[in-house]
Amino acid sequence: MNEKRDRKAARAVVLLSGGMDSAVVLAMAIRRGFEAHALTFRYGQRHLVEVEAARNVAAALGASRHVVIDLDLARFGGSALTANGEIPRAAAGADRPEIPATYVPARNAVFLAVAASFAEALAARDVFIGVSAVDYSGYPDCRPEFIRAFESALNLGTRAGATGFPLRLNAPLLEMSKADTVRAGLALGVDFGLTRSCYDPEGGGTPCGRCDACRLRALGFDGAGVADPLARQKT
Repeated sequence: MNEKRDRKAARAVVLLSGGMDSAVVLAMAIRRGFEAHALTFRYGQRHLVEVEAARNVAAALGASRHVVIDLDLARFGGSALTANGEIPRAAAGADRPEIPATYVPARNAVFLAVAASFAEALAARDVFIGVSAVDYSGYPDCRPEFIRAFESALNLGTRAGATGFPLRLNAPLLEMSKADTVRAGLALGVDFGLTRSCYDPEGGGTPCGRCDACRLRALGFDGAGVADPLARQKT
């Protein structure tokens, strides 16, 4: 492999939602030496607090570039996150026997496909995503089987895969609990006060504290034995 190819291989595309998980993954990619190109979507979500959070996180962690793309999944419907319906609430520790209403149809498949397109244009081989199959809401597109299968599909349908430089889908949080994610982020210097996780924030972006995303975030900080800086801001 020549020197030019080596330099380009150091680039990576990192999906950055503005939440705690994707912030930690961006920090991990940068720590591993990648030239990190962060990618955020305005996909028709009912609030844009997380998009602004993504901008702040990308700047704070030193992403080489931050691209925000408009992709209106709200036109299709099918999710409480892209409509005016009620966001479901759950008590801490509640079981999720069914896929929740906050599931956005095929969202990670769509996002990863766009991220792969971006990566090919950059001559980058690596795409990072912050999914976890341990403490999560039960979305099918967060499972290890999906990540492995989608990576295979991408390499069957891209020039990169066909010419011997296959794309790699990196999901470093896949087997990590939320508490482990918090600990990893703190070790990497992530400012969790810049991140936003809530599905239904109040005025000014204040977390509701009752939705599934807030519940999982609280689980992580409680498990790590540290205070959530957003909880301190709320009080």
